[in-house]
Amino acid sequence: MKSHESGVPRLSHSDIRERICVIIPALNEDRTLGEIIEGCRASSSDILVVDGHSMDRTTQIARSMGARVIFDHRRGKGEAIRTAIPHIRRELTVFIDADGSHDPRDIPLLVQPILEGKADHVSASRLLGGSSELHGGFDECFRLMGSSFITACINHRFQVRLSESQNGFRAIRTTVLRNLHLREDITTIEQEMIIKTLKRGYRMAEVPSHEQARKAGYSKISVRKVALRYLWSMVKYLYTD
Repeated sequence: MKSHESGVPRLSHSDIRERICVIIPALNEDRTLGEIIEGCRASSSDILVVDGHSMDRTTQIARSMGARVIFDHRRGKGEAIRTAIPHIRRELTVFIDADGSHDPRDIPLLVQPILEGKADHVSASRLLGGSSELHGGFDECFRLMGSSFITACINHRFQVRLSESQNGFRAIRTTVLRNLHLREDITTIEQEMIIKTLKRGYRMAEVPSHEQARKAGYSKISVRKVALRYLWSMVKYLYTD
């Protein structure tokens, strides 16, 4: 371990790999999971797959590639993330999706502000890095408008300038993650994490990361069906919780 001019210790690549736990929520993602695990190995020696009781080979692939596997209770991505928290053994936690939309090569970029002591929670932004998925149709337009509205409310409440609040690709200090006491069962957990990070006085940051088009499988949630749940979750944590 060496020091550079800013006084922040400069860690070797192997040191960083031993400080990160990568969490991959997965449900029937055997066509892409192996690629994601392989990509994450460059940044972490501890990969934990949270399986939603898949009917395909998701579990077998994860175990064959040396990942730890646990099972959630089939309530959604948020519940999968909450299930993982007691099993995290490392100082830093990275969350990444199993469908190939996130690039594991961006993990070092995500953790860098934390390692430099500039942030406690860092979210990837497809608004800054671009998206190959979030455009072209009414569903995508609806998602973008809803996400932008929620993000604007968060920015106004905490006087910050985040570009988005719904990206599941993020890094966070594990101690901070445990202190958030997360409650959401579905993808609303992502905005809950940001709101509670800011409400508890922790430092939030963003880095650009390009969102790839889903390589296989299908979305496990219909935003149209849960739009009101997103709004209620936002109001609950911004103003009442």
